[in-house]
Amino acid sequence: MRRLLVPLTCAALTTFPAHAQTGEVRPVLPAAAGGVAAPPSTGAVTVPSTATAASAAATGLTLDAAIQMALQHNPRLRAVGFELDASDGAIHQAGLIPNPSLGIDQEDTRQDTRATTVMINQTFELGGKRSARMELAQRTRDVASLDLAAQRADVRASAIQAFFDLLIAQEKAKVAEASMQLAASGSDAVTRRVTAGKVSPTEEVRARVAEATARIELRQAQSEQRAALSVLKTVMGLPAAEIASVDGRPDVLPLLPSEAELAERIQNAPALRRAQMEVERADAAFNLERARGVPDLTVGLGAKRAAELSRTQPMISLSIPIPLFDRNQGAQRQALRKRDAAQALAQAQAQRLRSEVQQAADQLQARTEEIETLRREVLPGAQTAYDAARRGFELGKFGFLDVLDAQRTLLQARGQYFAALSQAHRLSADIDRQLGVMPDRR
Repeated sequence: MRRLLVPLTCAALTTFPAHAQTGEVRPVLPAAAGGVAAPPSTGAVTVPSTATAASAAATGLTLDAAIQMALQHNPRLRAVGFELDASDGAIHQAGLIPNPSLGIDQEDTRQDTRATTVMINQTFELGGKRSARMELAQRTRDVASLDLAAQRADVRASAIQAFFDLLIAQEKAKVAEASMQLAASGSDAVTRRVTAGKVSPTEEVRARVAEATARIELRQAQSEQRAALSVLKTVMGLPAAEIASVDGRPDVLPLLPSEAELAERIQNAPALRRAQMEVERADAAFNLERARGVPDLTVGLGAKRAAELSRTQPMISLSIPIPLFDRNQGAQRQALRKRDAAQALAQAQAQRLRSEVQQAADQLQARTEEIETLRREVLPGAQTAYDAARRGFELGKFGFLDVLDAQRTLLQARGQYFAALSQAHRLSADIDRQLGVMPDRR
């Protein structure tokens, strides 16, 4: 009989695998009433060595190894890195001076009266065009560098989020498998009791329904685990065969950021720094357009060979456009308005970032409080109610329906606990994604 009515006792008493600061597996002792893991501790996430990352597939993949491999193999991150390298070529190109031009003129086609002129012309840029171009190219490279920093933060946050999603899905699948096995054994036990005439055949139907429900939940949990594995594989840029399992503790909650820490990190957030750099790039573009309004000087040196005179004459030429109509005033106005737009966008970005980060921090606080309440009150209470229903059924005081109701309550509590854990890790990853890499956040 005891084998029948404990489908979810194992679920409540199942302990989570450990994810400590180094990502190693450590046993967690259950709480006295509900088998809930002890309060979490926090620590720093350090980047593992190459050997650690290489051996992650053979053992269990740790969070540190997942982050390291994602930063090394994520294709989006590599693409942004190539964009940054390409901007170095733009800086080099911006510093080059104009090429000289060679011109040959010939007057008359008769040999006795022919005159041939050979000229080399060199344009000298005035108004600081070259330095303005180099400044614009440098600001463009700075923007690309901040894009790389933002992409690194996004990949790191995505790896953390995908890791914990897989870790939680992995634990849910283990709990669902244990519940299905116990439900199956319990259903067999009820069948034997019905055959012996000790309980109504209705109890057997309910037990079979509970077994089928547990089997469906197992398949759903396994499907969620495969989907989470695929997401982590995509973030890491590795084939699925290289990830056997993940090691960690989903109940180790991220550290709640203080208001002072949030304010400091917002000022250094890649998105905000990029918006500010866009203002500087727009200002450099305006300076370049203003420099282009200054005409360039073209100097020519050469020689003219006149057949009638039988001598070669040196030639010198100077030319400069007269800025009578086109002073590049339209392009200057366009660049100036774009600079104003960049400043407005930087202000909007700062406001949006502060609002979104504060909302995420508030939600993370709420999820943390929810998790603590589930640990200390809801899960122990659901476990106590289930134990009481089980003992009452064994003593003939309750029906099997009461036991199923207690099981359902306990299952809902466990599901809420897993969902709150997943949401907490997602919110923490979103904060890190917005504010940039902060290695000591966990």
